[in-house]
Amino acid sequence: MTKKDNCKYIFVVGGVISGVGKGITASSIGLILKNRGLKVTALKADPYINVDAGTMNPTEHGEVFVLKDGDETDQDMGNYERFLDIDLTRVNYMTTGRVYQRVIERERNLEYKGKCVQVVPHIPMEIVERIKKAGKNVDADVVIIEIGGTVGEYENILFLEAGRMLKLENPKDVIFVMVSYLPTPSKIGEMKTKPTQHASRLLNGSGIQADFLIARAGTPLDEKRKEKLSWSCSVPIANIISAPDVDSIYDIPINFEKEKLSEKLCDILSVSCKKPDTKEWNKWKNFARHAHNGKKTVKIAMIGKYFDTGDFVLSDSYLSVIEAVKYSSYAQNRKPIISWLNAVDFETHPAKLKDLKKYDGIIVPGGFGSRGVEGKLKVVKYARENKIPYFGLCYGMQMMVIEYARNVLGRKDANTKEVNPNSKNIVIDVMESQKEILDKKSYGGTMRLGEYKALLKDGTIARSAYGAKEVIERHRHRYEVAPSIIPDLEKAGLVFSGRSPSGVLMEIAELPKSKHPFFLGTQFHPEFLAHPLSPHPLFTAFIKACINKKK
Repeated sequence: MTKKDNCKYIFVVGGVISGVGKGITASSIGLILKNRGLKVTALKADPYINVDAGTMNPTEHGEVFVLKDGDETDQDMGNYERFLDIDLTRVNYMTTGRVYQRVIERERNLEYKGKCVQVVPHIPMEIVERIKKAGKNVDADVVIIEIGGTVGEYENILFLEAGRMLKLENPKDVIFVMVSYLPTPSKIGEMKTKPTQHASRLLNGSGIQADFLIARAGTPLDEKRKEKLSWSCSVPIANIISAPDVDSIYDIPINFEKEKLSEKLCDILSVSCKKPDTKEWNKWKNFARHAHNGKKTVKIAMIGKYFDTGDFVLSDSYLSVIEAVKYSSYAQNRKPIISWLNAVDFETHPAKLKDLKKYDGIIVPGGFGSRGVEGKLKVVKYARENKIPYFGLCYGMQMMVIEYARNVLGRKDANTKEVNPNSKNIVIDVMESQKEILDKKSYGGTMRLGEYKALLKDGTIARSAYGAKEVIERHRHRYEVAPSIIPDLEKAGLVFSGRSPSGVLMEIAELPKSKHPFFLGTQFHPEFLAHPLSPHPLFTAFIKACINKKK
C-alpha cells in the first residue's frame, strides 16, 4: 500500500433505535479494511457525563471492558480489539464527561489564553483533537469513530458537530456511515423505511449527509426499499448495504464483503489499498463457520447476578466471558450452549444445585457486592465435591478461596471483607494499596487496573495451559487473598499456581488434576485477552476439561 499523507476518518452513527449494531458495524468495517492492508484503529465516543465506564452498573450499561493501560471503557472497545486483533489504550476512548473535564482543566491552566471558553466551538475542537491523536498514536491509515447513542438525541450533538467540523476541514478524508433500523410490523407484514428516512433528516439537521447506509432489518433489503431509501436519504443505491439479522456477529464482515463494502469505502476515500488477503480472510471464514456447528456441543452454566433487567436477561454484562467461551469451544470443534443462572436462586432454592449435574462446566465471573454471594459459594462447593469443571474469574476465584476455607479448613465464618468486614476469618482482604483510597471514598478509576505480570508454578494446570513461566494479564479489583491465610490453604491442598513477581498477590488458585479435573480461578480477567483467531489458553483448558467430562 502506498502511504497517504492524510489519515482517513469514518464516523459510524446510529438511527431509529439504540443497540442497532454500531459497535459491530464499526468493528466489521475495521476488519475488512485491515484485510486490504490498511492500518486501522477505532475510537468510541460515549455521550455519558461519566468520566469512564467504571462506575456504571452492568445491568444498565453492559460489561466494563478494561484496556491494557487500565482504562475502564464501554464494551464496544472489546469488540474493536477482538475483531481487529489489536490492543487499544485510553486515547481510543472518550466520554462527554472526559471531554468537558479536559476543557475545564485547560481553561484553569490558561491554555486558552484568556478567551471566553464556550461549548461551541471548544468542546467539538477538543473532540476533534482526540480523534486525530488516536490516529497519530499508531500512524493509522483509517480511524473509525463510533458515536454512541442515536441520531436526534441531545447527548450526542457535540460529537456530531465535531464530525461535521472535521469534514469541513478535510472534505475528502471524512465519511459518515449511518446504521439504521427498518422494522417490519407483524400485523402489517411490510418492511418500513419511514423511520430511517426521519433519522436521515435528523442527521442532515446536524449538517451531515450520510455517505453509506447500513440497513439493519430482520430480513435482507430488497431493491424497492433500496431505491426508496436512496432518493429519500440522498445515498447512492450502491452505498446502501443490507444487514439482515444473523445467527452470529462474525458473519457480518463476510456479508459486508459480499456487497463489496471495503472496495466501496476505499474508493470513496480515495485510498490506495491491496486486494483482500485471501489467506487471512479464509481463516476468518473458517472461524465464523464454527458458529453454525450444532452437532457437537458443550454445556456451560454461567452463575452471575448482573442478568436481571426487568423481564429480560442481560447477557451483555458478561460479554467478553461469553465470547471467550465461544472462541475456545470453536477451536475444539464444539458449539457452546450457555445457560445464565442467577446466583440468588441457589440461596432461596438449594435443591436447584442438583440441576448443575447436567452441565459440562461452570463459570463464576467477576462482580462486586454481597448479593448472590452465598448462592455462588454453594455452587462452588457443589462443583468441587462433584468434580464438575469450574472456572472462577476475579470474584469467582475469591469465592473459591472462601468456600475452601469454610468447608475444608473448617472456618465456617470465612468471608471477604467486602461482604462482612466483621468476620473473624477474613480470607479476602482489601489490598494494602487500596485502603487509603477507600477511606477517601475515591472510587472512580482507582482499582488495580490494567496489565500486570504473573509468575507460574511448574507442574500446574495453569503452567501447562499457558506453556510459559510468566504471563501478562489485565486486572480490575480492590481485594486479594489475605496473606495470613495462604499457608493454611496450601497445607490443605489449594495450590496458588500464579503469583505476582513480588510473591505477595495470589493471581491463580487451583486444585491438582489428581484431586479435580479442573478447579481453577484467576484474580485477573483472562476474557479480555481472548480473540477469535487466538483463544485464551485458560479458557481452552477449561473447555477441554468440560469435553472430557462429557465423554
